[in-house]
Amino acid sequence: MQHMDWDDIRFFLAVAREGSIRSASLQLSVNPSTVARRIDGFEKKIAVRLFERLPTGYVLTKTGHDMVASAELIENEVAALDRKVTGRDTQLNGVLRITLPAPLVTHLLIDDFAKFEQTYPGIQLDLHVSYDVLNLSKREADVAIRITNEPSDYLVGKKVANLSFAMYGAKHYLAKFDLQKQTDGLQKISYLANSEQGEVAVTNQYDTVPTRHVINDPFVIFESTKAGMGIARLPCFMADPEPNLQRISDVEAKTCGDIWLLTHKDLRSTARVKVFVDFMTTSLERHNEKLQGKIEKNASTFLWRAQEQSA
Repeated sequence: MQHMDWDDIRFFLAVAREGSIRSASLQLSVNPSTVARRIDGFEKKIAVRLFERLPTGYVLTKTGHDMVASAELIENEVAALDRKVTGRDTQLNGVLRITLPAPLVTHLLIDDFAKFEQTYPGIQLDLHVSYDVLNLSKREADVAIRITNEPSDYLVGKKVANLSFAMYGAKHYLAKFDLQKQTDGLQKISYLANSEQGEVAVTNQYDTVPTRHVINDPFVIFESTKAGMGIARLPCFMADPEPNLQRISDVEAKTCGDIWLLTHKDLRSTARVKVFVDFMTTSLERHNEKLQGKIEKNASTFLWRAQEQSA
């Protein structure tokens, strides 16, 4: 039997966790044929069958199942070594992997990322746009920009901004209603229950509006609101600049969460991590009023202010 190498174990763990060649290939960023070939080669190398090939996917054999725990120990050791070596890196060059939700990129930080790359041309930003909590201990990302109230214990970082929401509707949709008198006929677009962007408890006059559409993607909710499919609870930084949307509630006192800049404790001394965290801290602090819904297009465009004045 030949010796195993780390790549064999890496491919084995991906298939064991995902249960299919295609899903593992997406995680590993390689072609499915490459994954299948590596698994076949690994089994031949160690002369042991690790997976049963079934129509529903790859299922671990008893030997494969017994191997998972040992393989994960090796994975953790390799990740720890990688972090320690990277943590001593004093060069302002190389790849920096960042994970964050898509709306923070497209509606807030894209110009800041461009400015960062101009300022530090030796650093290559790899953006993993996701609502999933990637495992920074396994170097799936170097820095996470996350909306959370409880960062993981193994991460270090700081809260850099607050995120506020309010209720919005398309102007042409709201024109059909006299909201100063009643909300009959209004319909609401809500986030899918248990989604990463799930609704939090709010207290305003629109809580009792019936939900007509349930959607699990913030961009689809944003576009659906613009199209006049109903009112929705939206992040102020996305909705306030949109000329076709109108805020119909005050900014919620209870925010969805705080925005944190996080990294693994072993990476905080890495030069490119430090400059990125410092740079983005300044950027997010500069955007704080927008994130809190304090930047107004025009006071007359906010229906809730008109309601207050007429009360």
